Amino acid sequence: MNFDQILTLLVLAGVVSALIWDRVRADIIALSGAAVLLMSGVVRPVDVQGAFASPAIITLASLFVIAYALELSGLLDRAITMAVSMCRRMGTAGVWLLLSMIGAVSCFLNSTPIVVLGAPVVRDVATALNLSPKRFLIPLSYITILTGCCTLIGTSTNLLVDDMARVAGQPRFGIFEITPVGIPMALAGGIYLFFFSGKLLGGRHETEQSDAPADLNEQARINSAQVGDPSLFAEPRSLQPGKAIIALAVFVAAVALATLNVAPIAATAFSGAVLLILLRIISADEAYSGLRPQILILIAGMVVIGIAMEQSGLAAEASAMLIRSVNGLSPLAALIVLYLLTMILTELLSNATVAVLVTPVAVALAASLGVSPRPFLVAVMMAASAAFATPFGYQTNVIVYQMGGYRYMDFVRIGLPLNFITFAVAIMATTAVFPF
Repeated sequence: MNFDQILTLLVLAGVVSALIWDRVRADIIALSGAAVLLMSGVVRPVDVQGAFASPAIITLASLFVIAYALELSGLLDRAITMAVSMCRRMGTAGVWLLLSMIGAVSCFLNSTPIVVLGAPVVRDVATALNLSPKRFLIPLSYITILTGCCTLIGTSTNLLVDDMARVAGQPRFGIFEITPVGIPMALAGGIYLFFFSGKLLGGRHETEQSDAPADLNEQARINSAQVGDPSLFAEPRSLQPGKAIIALAVFVAAVALATLNVAPIAATAFSGAVLLILLRIISADEAYSGLRPQILILIAGMVVIGIAMEQSGLAAEASAMLIRSVNGLSPLAALIVLYLLTMILTELLSNATVAVLVTPVAVALAASLGVSPRPFLVAVMMAASAAFATPFGYQTNVIVYQMGGYRYMDFVRIGLPLNFITFAVAIMATTAVFPF
């Protein structure tokens, strides 16, 4: 190994260790790693500039602005208020219907702002029905994760994998290209959660105080989580029909134009966000407030590390090791190994980190087997979001972890079976829709 490869490996190990230690914000960790690589000359300033201007960053930032415009217009609050009335009439079934409705929105908007907006509502509705919020907050997080896998723009993980695959010379994914894989996963996961999540919580899902203090060590980890303080939720806003209609129309148009291949989703979402500012549906200051820079910077920092792995040859070395380990296996067996490896890494690291690390390996693995890289890339998308067995693998898990007063093992009991269910469905659906 040459100097650049050794240094990149050390930076990668340091970033991974710091993320597992979880005492420093994840975005700061990623930036620190990028800074070391930049100062040492492993990556050039133009590489860092390219990471911060990548289509994934532009798309996600633009969607954050559009989502915030919808929130400020009062449209999301009004929709949720109507759902609350429905839940009062239907009881427990209504709460599950509400979770499904929130999940449907998460197909097109990033799950983090959706859960930030919806978690207090689910908590309050459950309390009003004399039900424990514990029965519904973990399913809320899991459902938004699963439905986020149904479209390219449902989660930043999919956008990042698509962006890294483009760098590796692969064609871009369409917005709904992965939908035939994501929907079966979401349905299977939803059915499992409906019938078993309450039972797996055991006696702890009876009515309790939802603000019960967590273990002090776990509390310290939550307080340093990248999504910040989950108690700081948006205040209710009155509906402004004119702004709501325009914001919704811009969002629908951005998705439709990208779907029809008029322009890439990065271009349509960016244009939509700028249009909302020009029309004064959202002010420039409000748009900046809705950007969630900690998430964007985390992704950009991890992209820089990914570029360093590629340029130093470390990614090629890792690919060669994985390829040697699956030598003689069929493409299906190699796909299964890749999915399981990605899923395990996602439980330990952020989904953005895993997407950057594994995507180049997936492309090289497919090339070594002489098959299409498409199913391998789809497997990475699905597995990199399938973080169910720990409260720290995905941002929405952190939010509900504190709000519901859960214990760490609550996520293990409910999430571990869900990991294996989604794994089996994803492999079957991926191989059926994306042949080798």
